[in-house]
Amino acid sequence: MPRFEKSNCVFCRIIAGELKSDILYQDEDVVVVRDINPSAPIHLLVLPRAHITSLRAESTEGERLLGHLIHVGSEVAQREGVEQSGYRLILNSGPDSGQEIAHVHLHVLGGQRLSRLG
Repeated sequence: MPRFEKSNCVFCRIIAGELKSDILYQDEDVVVVRDINPSAPIHLLVLPRAHITSLRAESTEGERLLGHLIHVGSEVAQREGVEQSGYRLILNSGPDSGQEIAHVHLHVLGGQRLSRLG
């Protein structure tokens, strides 16, 4: 079951530097780290610095942040060398989607042929 409190959020602790992580990129809005349990050779997480538990972009700022996640995900895919072969960007929302941590985050997967969805 996801944890909804910021104090228990593993991503907030990574962003704060409380937990060791392989940080690949950071700016004022996001931090990008390698997933510690990768599903593909390239598996990165784009984490908003703000503790946001839902994808609902109810404000212009929320919409801007979601767009920035996708932009940064594409940029780090290019840096990791998977832009030409292809990569997948995934945003899960809620427990039924497989979201394990209640902090919005974008998965960047690549480095191998990924299975079809659906």
